[in-house]
Amino acid sequence: MTFSITARCAETGQLGIAISSSSIAVGARCPWLRPGVGAVSSQNITLPALGPEVLNLLEQGLTPAAALDQALTRNGYSQYRQVTVIDHLGHTAHFSGSQTLGVNNAMCGEQCVAAGNMLASQEVIHAMVQVFEQAEGQLADRLLKAMHAGLRGGGEAGPVHSAALIVLGELTWPIVDLRVDWADEDPIGELEELWRAYQPQMQDYIDRALDPVKAPGYGVLGDDR
Repeated sequence: MTFSITARCAETGQLGIAISSSSIAVGARCPWLRPGVGAVSSQNITLPALGPEVLNLLEQGLTPAAALDQALTRNGYSQYRQVTVIDHLGHTAHFSGSQTLGVNNAMCGEQCVAAGNMLASQEVIHAMVQVFEQAEGQLADRLLKAMHAGLRGGGEAGPVHSAALIVLGELTWPIVDLRVDWADEDPIGELEELWRAYQPQMQDYIDRALDPVKAPGYGVLGDDR
């Protein structure tokens, strides 16, 4: 049903998640990030509450492994959960319960952790981690390259229909938050197109938020700058 990569940029400290699923609106339920704390992807039989709970525990000083173990123990039904975690320093953890669907796998890499279920093969996750570790560019670019590598490796056993990309920097809000809630075909390709359209405008939107006086205009109705 879902495959994802959760990662950190060692140069900028940015945190990010890229994820795709056969289910609708995967970006509304699975990825959770908090600036200066970490990022969590809760998938398989998704319990959205696990994301904020693990982040709360990370904020209290627990390691990713300890935070994940404590959150799963508290909520029960851990056999149905698949979760990945990375903290603000790049430490990682993952869990896949005994009832994780279909062919599944999870793997930690350098500053990243990837996981998936209902996969075409376990090699999908290996390919994602390998490509992320070798890729260059912004964190968003590297995450998307990893997702494309997962597709080339077979992706899910069936077609995916939704995808999401979220990146956090030093600000309290995401600097990238893009979603394809449903596409009959190739939601990851559509997500890539969204990123290519948003990328050259990203810093402008940050500037507009922080200093409206110096912010560029976009020529829309009512904007005379």
